[in-house]
Amino acid sequence: MRILVAEDEKDLNMLICRKLRSQGYSVDSCLDGQEALDALSAADYDGVLLDIMMPGADGFEVLSFLRSRGKMTPVLFLTARDSVSDRVKGLDSGANDYLVKPFSFEELMARVRSMTRPYFGMAGNVLKAGDLTLDTASHKVERGGKEISLTPREYKLLEYLMRNKGIVLSREKIENHIWDFDYEGGTNVVDVYIRYLRRKLDTDPAKKLIHTVRGSGYVLRED
Repeated sequence: MRILVAEDEKDLNMLICRKLRSQGYSVDSCLDGQEALDALSAADYDGVLLDIMMPGADGFEVLSFLRSRGKMTPVLFLTARDSVSDRVKGLDSGANDYLVKPFSFEELMARVRSMTRPYFGMAGNVLKAGDLTLDTASHKVERGGKEISLTPREYKLLEYLMRNKGIVLSREKIENHIWDFDYEGGTNVVDVYIRYLRRKLDTDPAKKLIHTVRGSGYVLRED
């Protein structure tokens, strides 16, 4: 998934991004509210971690902008404000969750998984397609009971395909969700990584899960 981190404390921002990337997320970050507004105008995200007190525009303004565009992207407020009234205001403004600083990174990761599950129609941490399973908490991937080793980028791509099982995804949409703004790669990068996944997952042509939709993109489905 692609996550936006809007946090004006530079060191904390860096640590959050590092932790998210270590867990397989694609991450864009910004240090003020105006940068967050610009990022949300330019790309679609699967989740937003949003500090409330930021220069340029505060977290409430950024969230209001997001919701006014009809986007139900999950939002987690990060803030030092810990009163009940502050938490109520944050949740009533349209945020999905609220985490008070200081916090543990383990709890932060659990809350990110928790708030994004309903967005993708998930009841738990395990995604399934036929005999293929992917655990979003442990990053363990198995097919037919056999564990499959994936690189971080391969894992991101597979998770995105499985979260959108049965939906045809264009190359552009896949690239926008798997790679962040800093990526500078080739134009056929999606095709290359689809090929890598197929070599590891679709060894039996009769049980192929990843399908090419000519002129449109790719889809993961159970035939």
